[in-house]
Amino acid sequence: MKAVLLLFSLCCFAQQTAESVERLDDEINLLIYADAAIEILADGFSWSEGPVWVPQLNAVLFTDVPENKLYRWDETNGLSVFLDPSGYTGYAPNEKKAGGNGLILDPKGNLLIAQHGDRRVAKVMAPLDKPGTFTTVADRFEGKRFHSPNDLILHSNGDLYFTDPPYGLKGDNDPLKELETNGVYRLSKSGELSLVYEQLNRPNGLALSPNEKTLYVANSDSKRNLWLAFDLVDGQLLNERVFFDASSIDRPGLADGMKVNKEGYVFAAGPGGVLIFNPQGKHLGTILTPERTANCAFNEDESVLYMTSHQYLTRIQLKR
Repeated sequence: MKAVLLLFSLCCFAQQTAESVERLDDEINLLIYADAAIEILADGFSWSEGPVWVPQLNAVLFTDVPENKLYRWDETNGLSVFLDPSGYTGYAPNEKKAGGNGLILDPKGNLLIAQHGDRRVAKVMAPLDKPGTFTTVADRFEGKRFHSPNDLILHSNGDLYFTDPPYGLKGDNDPLKELETNGVYRLSKSGELSLVYEQLNRPNGLALSPNEKTLYVANSDSKRNLWLAFDLVDGQLLNERVFFDASSIDRPGLADGMKVNKEGYVFAAGPGGVLIFNPQGKHLGTILTPERTANCAFNEDESVLYMTSHQYLTRIQLKR
């Protein structure tokens, strides 16, 4: 049935949905057109995640975590499988065998993948028109395997930050779980790995402000459904504060992946779709997606926002 749905997506034009944009503050009109509509580009996925725009391919890459696949979508060719497997190869013990999750590019165009199943951060070397094998970037802290790296962000100085919740395992009580902490980690350019934060039970999405002085971290927990902000000083997270607490929003979805545009506006997957905040943390409105949304990504000039919404890959046009 899934194959039929994917083939249908390839053969048809993008569908516009009836969902819209909830506008809570006029400031959102600086970012999204009044008549903007969500387009469904592809469907039939088990849980779509981790979109990233790849300029060299003129395409968006994203994962289907339960199916252990990584997909490519572009305007000319539509949907195709990019990597299979994407995150579980048998590299590490894992009964759940989940695929890749968060995706980013490094300055050389290499693809970095938070691999749930293999319990590591891995790299696929450029050029990505002919993707090769995985190489390990980080798989252990103090000799113990990570649970299941989830999302990641790269600082311009070469430092890599990533989250490690237990979603890729069978929860906190999985006997395969080696580390006690569900942490946020930093891998410096020189290769030094450190635990920079451990006070969240479900650390998830990560993003940096344009000046890279603020790191945002999501916590995907229905009882503490929020995004934190930290001052980033010499690789340390200081001045912890709640950027936005979504616990009182009565819509399906948890604080998850996010992206920050060039002006510092935060687009964060959460209750109801993609919540939009100004740099001060004011909730300007929400892109109301047809299903729970896990993550989002801009294209190169930030004129389009791609969203992974459960079984869908969707997009919406933005003002530049």
